[in-house]
Amino acid sequence: MNIIVNYWRDLRVFTKKFVSLFPTIELSDMDKDINRLKVVLAEKKRTNKWLAGQLGVTPSTVSKWCTNVCQPSLETFLQIANNLEVKVQDLIKDKQLS
Repeated sequence: MNIIVNYWRDLRVFTKKFVSLFPTIELSDMDKDINRLKVVLAEKKRTNKWLAGQLGVTPSTVSKWCTNVCQPSLETFLQIANNLEVKVQDLIKDKQLS
């Protein structure tokens, strides 16, 4: 039961954070980094290939996420956080700090 409660709590927190970061995305914002996946993978000493295997996606998909070419879904962010043993918030770049 605690796992479900934690999942929904993390999802609510992540959703609030995500919406606050991206209320509207302007074309000038498209070149900015949105996630910190590449940094967190390095901190955890994990590779794109390892994460791809954990998630059942291709390494090129993870590479696109790491370079912010595209972003994973909310559900995938939760899976990534779980696999890397971090909070979802740790995967999102704080707009206030950029």
